[in-house]
Amino acid sequence: MMNYTKYRPYPTMNMPNRKRPNNVIKKAPIWCSVDMRDGNQSLEIPMSLEEKLEFFKFLVKTGFKEIEIGFPAASDTEFEFARKLIDDHLIPDDVTVQVLTQSRPHIISKTFQALKGAKRAIVHLYNSTSTLQREVVFGNSMEKTTALAVAGAKQLVEEAAAIAETEFIFQYSPESFTGTEMPYAVEICNAVLDVWKPTPDKKAIINLPSTVEMATPNVYADQIEYCCENLKYRDSILVSLHAHNDRGTAVAATELAIMAGADRVEGTLFGNGERTGNTDIMTVAMNIFSQGIDPELDFSHIDEAVEIYEKSTRMPVHPRHPYAGALVYTAFSGSHQDAIRKGMEAMKSHPDRWEVPYLPIDPKDVGRSYDPIVRINSQSGKGGVAFILEQHFGLYLPKAFQQDFSYVTTKMSDIKHMDLKPDVIYEAFKENYVDIRTPIELENYRETVNGSDDVDVQAEIKYYGQEVVINGHGNGVIDAFCHAMEKHFDIVMEVIDYREHSMEYGTKARAISYVQIADNEGGMYFGAGTSSNITKSSLRAVVSAANKMVK
Repeated sequence: MMNYTKYRPYPTMNMPNRKRPNNVIKKAPIWCSVDMRDGNQSLEIPMSLEEKLEFFKFLVKTGFKEIEIGFPAASDTEFEFARKLIDDHLIPDDVTVQVLTQSRPHIISKTFQALKGAKRAIVHLYNSTSTLQREVVFGNSMEKTTALAVAGAKQLVEEAAAIAETEFIFQYSPESFTGTEMPYAVEICNAVLDVWKPTPDKKAIINLPSTVEMATPNVYADQIEYCCENLKYRDSILVSLHAHNDRGTAVAATELAIMAGADRVEGTLFGNGERTGNTDIMTVAMNIFSQGIDPELDFSHIDEAVEIYEKSTRMPVHPRHPYAGALVYTAFSGSHQDAIRKGMEAMKSHPDRWEVPYLPIDPKDVGRSYDPIVRINSQSGKGGVAFILEQHFGLYLPKAFQQDFSYVTTKMSDIKHMDLKPDVIYEAFKENYVDIRTPIELENYRETVNGSDDVDVQAEIKYYGQEVVINGHGNGVIDAFCHAMEKHFDIVMEVIDYREHSMEYGTKARAISYVQIADNEGGMYFGAGTSSNITKSSLRAVVSAANKMVK
């Protein structure tokens, strides 16, 4: 038995008048990518200078206007990267770079050295404030912790004044915010703000990180709402989020915290970051997109995001990753496939409104095709098979025909122990149903119409290579032909269903006919035939079914 008794539940916030439950997300927050800092520092092999440059360009292309480029004082690579961006004029005018610094004098000084010549930059100051960090790691009181933050805040003002050509924006993070007493978190942030004295025209950023995710998402949201209501200079600050994923709920925590009043979100692509990672900024943005709100980030090239992420981090994107995974727009379950097929058909009546079961967004919105939506394996049903034949080959099988063919594909998948590609499915359909000519082959036929419905048919067939002439009378050419076959082969052929349509795959001059035939013992037989002549395609369908009966 796992020893759960050494853990204690995280205390909740007493906020009976919280506003969040009634709020919804109506617009995108300000986004800040921390991929090249928080994400990069967690990699087994950090990005090279060239890789960071490529990643930076991708983030700009995606629409990020604020990008944390690193911790310049941490290493020569980090410093050189900042200088490379500035010296080579690689930062677009509408993009603000952000750098991180501890509240330590020499680190702050080197940080500003890295930023000389930049048009605009966010300097992100932090120190640890949680009870655990203060008491166990640093042995600091609240007073000493606040003094450290204030000293750093003052140095930022002094250093910025010496580089007049750069517009500096100040940001403060009480690291390990979620483990900090909320009144004290507000107190230390206000002390920093009193140094900076932000205005509506020159705002500061207060970043409130769940450095370690410690509680359920609603608790983080309550903490954010508490700070939004109690921080000074509220109209002159941006309240920012920086959630980690230790409990697996960083995205939920971020969304609830936006509802609680936050203005800004820091995160990474695919949730890369220390331990279990950061907030997956792509998922939050696409969640907003799925609600009909402009996310102000462009992930219409989502496979490019996957490619550059995997190349730069040397880690794979999980195939079940929301929106970007290889399998997230794919259904194997038969019932799911059938629902998707019907939903796609219904979409034809309202193409401006996306409503397809099991697909929260249109795959084409992120640059994916419809081809992999339905994949056929041993768990798939008739709906999936029908979808493949409809989407890829323009074949519209009747419902009973779909069911019969699904038995074929299920058996194939079981034997092969793999999913079946569309071409394999199509070939299996042709092999099992279409224009089957053994042992019976239709060579020629003549029909004579007697009155409005009565038809006489004389057909020339081969049976195991022997030429035979058969004759039949009936209500229509198919009925007459079936009677001819019945008499010659001493079988019963009752047509249960017959359909036909022009073929949309290949030449449209051809037609395909489907027939379902019952014998006198409860057996059901299915056949299909193709021809540029509809009558001939129907008779070939009958022959295809008959060949299963006489064997």
